[in-house]
Amino acid sequence: MALQIPSKSPGRAAAGVESLARAVLRDSRWLKVRSRSAAADGSFFYSVRTTGVYCRPSCAARTPRPENVAFHVTAAEAERAGFRACKRCRPGAPSLAEAHAALVAKLCRLIEAAAHPLSLGELAKHANLSPYHLHRVFKEQTGLTPRAYAAAGRAARVRKELQRAGSVTHAIYDAGYNSNARFYSESKQILGMSPKRYRTGGESTLIRFAVGECSLGSILVAASETGVCAIMMGDDPDLVARELQDRFPRASLVGGDTEFEHLVARVVGFVEQPALGLDLPLDVRGTAFQERVWRALCEIPLGETVSYSQVAQRIGAASSVRAVATACAANALALVIPCHRVVRSDGSLSGYRWGVERKRALLEREASK
Repeated sequence: MALQIPSKSPGRAAAGVESLARAVLRDSRWLKVRSRSAAADGSFFYSVRTTGVYCRPSCAARTPRPENVAFHVTAAEAERAGFRACKRCRPGAPSLAEAHAALVAKLCRLIEAAAHPLSLGELAKHANLSPYHLHRVFKEQTGLTPRAYAAAGRAARVRKELQRAGSVTHAIYDAGYNSNARFYSESKQILGMSPKRYRTGGESTLIRFAVGECSLGSILVAASETGVCAIMMGDDPDLVARELQDRFPRASLVGGDTEFEHLVARVVGFVEQPALGLDLPLDVRGTAFQERVWRALCEIPLGETVSYSQVAQRIGAASSVRAVATACAANALALVIPCHRVVRSDGSLSGYRWGVERKRALLEREASK
């Protein structure tokens, strides 16, 4: 008589299914599948064992049982595993988010090249969308309305023109402003000081500063009359102060008084207990792209990290990974704009202007909260 080999017991098979389900439920990607997150499209794909197809996270198909799901980094990886593309969400084609990103990129170039400010209606005609739909898509992709993006472009041009134009008036009109009155009503917000002071490199601008000590070393906080303009860290307090002087070579730097010391203490407190938060008036002047990156960084939850590539995708500029890294490096507001929460795609720590060891310490501290 032939030897009969018993099949796997039903109890053991059920335990295996439960183990698979638990593994998927613990994966953060499962929540994105359940919520049909369009923002997650392109970051991963999922396959369903019982149907033999793979989908985007945003697929409108019926949510599968977790024990039948597997995740894949790319569509090619899912196909190599033997799955075919879903005919409903078409994961092999560009996603709606990617199409919107390409459209908005073209509109941004159009805004920047225009000789006069373009109305929302004019932009909508170029995009072949309704004004309402265009406004929503543009803001989703850039974090700015078309009008705000155009204003940021004018602000960048006026800074450049002020440094080379024969007069402030010429600089104002060359940058695209229609009137002196409109520019002067916005000049402090755009420049952080009067146009005349800006042309002379911040001459006569008063900046108060103070240096404190925290578990990560020396920390400097500086503020102009419009708000905090720098938060820097380093090993040597003198070198940190010298960096501030290099940043504002023609400003008058003075030590902060007792009231200002309290501001430094709040920043130090944030270093030691990140969960307390930090509500400061910020004097952040950067390019429109930097502001988009910095805004995305501020949305990274405490205790979590993202890659430079993910930040680029979130701001609708998936091919601008290197520019995202440059914007992170240009951030002068340590902790307030948490660039320390951005890591390489493989999870390893990349450069940090205040030192990789400080970055590691910050992330470990935040992860334990």
